[in-house]
Order: sequence, then structure tokens, then C-alpha cells
Amino acid sequence: MQGFHNSSATDEELILQYQMGGSIELLGCLLSRYSILAFGVAMKYLKDRSLAEDAVQQAFCKIIDRFPKEPIYNFKGWLYVVIRNQCLQTLRDNKCSPLESFNSETIDDIDTEKNDSAWKLVTDEDLETALGLLPEQQRVSIQLFFLKELSYKQIEDQTGYTFLQIKSYIQNGKRNLKNILTKMQSTRG
Repeated sequence: MQGFHNSSATDEELILQYQMGGSIELLGCLLSRYSILAFGVAMKYLKDRSLAEDAVQQAFCKIIDRFPKEPIYNFKGWLYVVIRNQCLQTLRDNKCSPLESFNSETIDDIDTEKNDSAWKLVTDEDLETALGLLPEQQRVSIQLFFLKELSYKQIEDQTGYTFLQIKSYIQNGKRNLKNILTKMQSTRG
């Protein structure tokens, strides 16, 4: 039997060998390949080293306890979803609303000055109002992508929009959202 503990074994080989009754070390080898990636994903969502480390540890424990019996053809993508879901659970447990995450991440993404104190004054209510003023396709695409954290493919399946339409709606929606929020800020003086 081929030695699957070495780094030359593919993810699929390690998964298959583990699912066929192999030792937990096979799964450990697989998870260790992606531990840095998993931590990076957790930091992206949680922005706190301790919470991120805990989330990765909890996700890895869940994976070990409940590793699926069916084949996993894209382990890296599958692991990303598991880590993301664990981070979202952590945020829910810590009572962090999706709008808080959307607010800070999106405002940074819209090419604002990070030192501009006016952007720190944007409230969840401002954001909800601004979202309501966007054209429907832009609003729906932004809500599904940022708030519900769906992939372009999932948005495509749910809305019937094409990939290029979704990309355009999100880009234009972010620009329009920035303009609306800027106007709201300027009217407050």
C-alpha cells in the first residue's frame, strides 16, 4: 500500500484512503495542509486572533467528528465553506450583526479614505436606507453577496442573473451606495 502520509499524496487520495477506513492521521495530514488558509479565512471574518484560532479549532474538530462519507472533489473549497460557517456561527454567538460586518468591510472596499472620520459615522440605519434607494438588481445582488454571503453561482441560481450581470450590479451598486452615503453624510454637515 502506498504511503499517504507524505506530502506527495493528493487531497483526493488522502480523502479516499481515510474514507476507506484509514487512520485519523490521514485526515490530520490533509487539515495541516490548509491550516494557514483556514486561519486566514477566520481572521478575515472575525478580525481577532484568539477568536480565529478558536473557530479553526472548532471547525477542525467538527470535521474530524463528522467527516462526510461521500467524495469531496474540491477539499479546499469545501473547507473554506466549513470555516466560513464556523466563523458566522461565532459571530452569531457573539451577537455581531451581519450589517456591522457589511458596513465596515464594504465601506473599506469602496475606496474610501481609511482615516476619514465621517465614514465611521455611517450607521446601520443609514446603510439600510441607502440600500433601499438602489435599483432592485443592485440591491438584491449586494444583499445576497455581502449580507447572505452567497457566491456568484448561488446568486445566479437564485435570481437568474448572469455572472457578468451580477458582477456589474455589485460594482455599480457599491459605487451608488458610496454616492448615496456620501450625500447622506454631507447633508448632516
